[in-house]
Amino acid sequence: MSKSYKWLLIGLLSCAFFFHQADRALFGLLTIPIQKDIGLTDVQIGWINTTLSWTLAAMTVVAGFIGDRFSRKWIITVSLVAWSLMTVCMGFVGGFAGALFFRSVATGVGESFYAPSAYALIAVHHRETRSVALSIHQAALYVGLMVSGLVVAWALGFLGTWRNVFIAFGVAGCVLGVAFVWLLKDGMNGEQLSTTTTAASEDTRPPLSAGLRAYFCNPSALCATAGFVAIVFVNNAYLFWAPKFAAEKFLLDVGVAGKGVMLWHHFFAFAAILAGGVLTDKFVSRFPRFRLGFQALALLCGAPMLIWIGLAPSFAGLLVAASAYGVFRGFFEVNTHASLFDVVPPQFRSTAVGLLNMIAFFFGGLSGVAMGALSQKWGVRGFEIGFGVMAATYALGAALMVYSFFFTFKRNRVLET
Repeated sequence: MSKSYKWLLIGLLSCAFFFHQADRALFGLLTIPIQKDIGLTDVQIGWINTTLSWTLAAMTVVAGFIGDRFSRKWIITVSLVAWSLMTVCMGFVGGFAGALFFRSVATGVGESFYAPSAYALIAVHHRETRSVALSIHQAALYVGLMVSGLVVAWALGFLGTWRNVFIAFGVAGCVLGVAFVWLLKDGMNGEQLSTTTTAASEDTRPPLSAGLRAYFCNPSALCATAGFVAIVFVNNAYLFWAPKFAAEKFLLDVGVAGKGVMLWHHFFAFAAILAGGVLTDKFVSRFPRFRLGFQALALLCGAPMLIWIGLAPSFAGLLVAASAYGVFRGFFEVNTHASLFDVVPPQFRSTAVGLLNMIAFFFGGLSGVAMGALSQKWGVRGFEIGFGVMAATYALGAALMVYSFFFTFKRNRVLET
C-alpha cells in the first residue's frame, strides 16, 4: 500500500463523517417544522434525541468489539449505507412512533458502527501524524454541521418540505457508501501495519475480557472519558436545541436562527480543531502530558462561554459566545481519541473507543430530554437554566482530567516505537 494512501484514507473517512454529522444535525435544524407537521411536543422531541444517544451507547461497545476482530472496511461501508437508508425513511414518518424508531433506534444502530472502526483504522496508518490526521477527520464533523445549516435554509425553499431534505441527504450518503466498496482499503486484514514492538499486532483478536480490563482498570482512560462525557452532554443539547432557543428568544425565523447558531459556532470549532492538531503534534513529543492539559484548559475556558450563550441579551451576543465556545470545543475534540490512545494499547483501541462512546452517549444523551423538559415547563427561561447546567458539567469534566494530569497519566501511558 502506498504511503500516500494514509492521506487518501483520511479524505474518504472525512466524507463519510461529513454525512454522519450532517444527517444528525438535520433533526435539530428542522425541529419546528417537524413539530408542526406531525404534532410533537418538546418532551417528545427530547426523548427522540435521548433515545438516539442511548441507542448509540448500547451498540457502540458491540461495534468496538467487532472492530477489533473483523474487516474495518466493510464495517464502515455497511454502517454508512445503513444510517443513510434510515435517514431516507425518516422522510416518510407520520408520527412520534415512526420518528422515534427511524430517527433514534434504526439510525443510531447504523451510526454506532462507524466511529470505533474508523478511529482505529486511522491510528493504524498514522503515528507521528496522528493528531493532524484525527484533526482533519474531526474537521469533517464541523463542515457537516456548518454546511447543514446553510443547506437546510436553501433546501427548504428548493425541495419544499423537511421530508425531502431528509431523503436527499440519505440518498447522497448511500451513493458514497457504494463507492466505498471500491475505494476503501482495509489496513488490518492481509497487511501487517505494526504500531508496537510487543507481540500483539493490529490483527490479533484478544478476548473481550482483556479489552474491558484495559479500559475499566485504567484510571487515565476513565478520566479521559469523563471529559468526553461533558463534551457530548453539551454538544447534544446545543445541536438539538440551540436553533429553537435562538428563534424563540429573539423572535427569529427558524432558518435564520439555525444558520446563525450552526454556522459560526462550527466554523470557529473547525478552525480550532485544525490549529489544535498541528499544535498538539508539535509539543506532545516533548511534553507527553500536553494533550491532556490542553483538553482540561479547553473545558475550563468553555464553561463561562456556555453561561454567556444562555444569558446573551442579543442574537449577536449569542453568536459571539457560541463562536468562543466553538473554539474551546475544537481544542478539546482534536485530542479526544488521541488522548485515549495514549493510555490504551493498540490491540484494544476499537474496544476502547466503543466503551468511550457507550458511556458518553448514555450520560450525554440525558441533556436532550432534560432541555426538552426545561423548555416545556419554563420556555426560554428553561433553556437559560439548561446552559448553566452545561457549564457546570464542563467544570466537572475538567476537574477529573486535571486529576489524571497530576496523578495517573504517567503510570498508564503507552509507549509506541
